[in-house]
Amino acid sequence: MSETPEARLKRMRMRSWRRGTKEMDMILGPFSDESLAGLEAPELDLYDALLEENDQDLYPWVSGTRPCPEQYSALIARIGEFARARHLPQR
Repeated sequence: MSETPEARLKRMRMRSWRRGTKEMDMILGPFSDESLAGLEAPELDLYDALLEENDQDLYPWVSGTRPCPEQYSALIARIGEFARARHLPQR
């Protein structure tokens, strides 16, 4: 039995909010709530693959302290921009 689109989004949101580190929960959870429904199938596939990565790798990629693998660069940039806009004070 294959996963329905609704079940897939629900699973991905759950995995985004329950990462294992609070920092990544607070970055990926809100991103998934606001952005997943608007992503195209290839972007969803890439995000699903990103969810398999370790938080110890993800956080430095999103925060920009370490370069990320090329296949994730556009997605990580989008997530990082979203997180900075949400969590940094506006000037």
